Amino acid sequence: MSNTKIAVIYYSSTGGNTQMARWAADAAKEAGAEVRLLKAHELAPDVAIDSNPLWRKNVNETADIPEATSADLEWADGIIFSSPSRFGVMASQLKQFIDLQGGLWAQGKLANKAVTAMATAGNPHGGQEEVIQSIYTVMQHWSTILVPTGYINQSTFGAGGNPYGSSATISQDGEVVDAKNIQPAVADQAKRLVQVATALKNGL
Repeated sequence: MSNTKIAVIYYSSTGGNTQMARWAADAAKEAGAEVRLLKAHELAPDVAIDSNPLWRKNVNETADIPEATSADLEWADGIIFSSPSRFGVMASQLKQFIDLQGGLWAQGKLANKAVTAMATAGNPHGGQEEVIQSIYTVMQHWSTILVPTGYINQSTFGAGGNPYGSSATISQDGEVVDAKNIQPAVADQAKRLVQVATALKNGL
């Protein structure tokens, strides 16, 4: 075991990012990390959630996943964020969680943590790269160490070739399209984050 602590923090409405986050959490555990799978607090009212059966189903099926807190960020050596595209930027639920971290930021408690990000959208060009970049913009303000996917793993090419972070299209059924190629890329991304976070933690 590396004793490296990884927080996987995501937001999902219909389930696609839930699946991505679970894949990342499983891979980080396989790499020897201690992992917390966490979701952003839901901001939408029940009337909106109930208007979409997939949204309600995902909310019900993830009721046992804890909501992310500032304490989780302080605990973690590395962080994996995952968000759907909302008009080309991260979902407001994840953004609100991030916006609430001014206290930790002001104390320098977010600096030098390893961070990577993933994203989804409803079509192949629905803003996935911009979502990841919007997360990375904030992470630079936090003084974190960005860990993009890059092109060091062949799985990146199989998943569409995004060098910033794993990205996926979500079907109208809430499923990750081409999961057989996306899952390996997510796993490699998570394992790379564990490697970098471990090196940073050990001063290598």
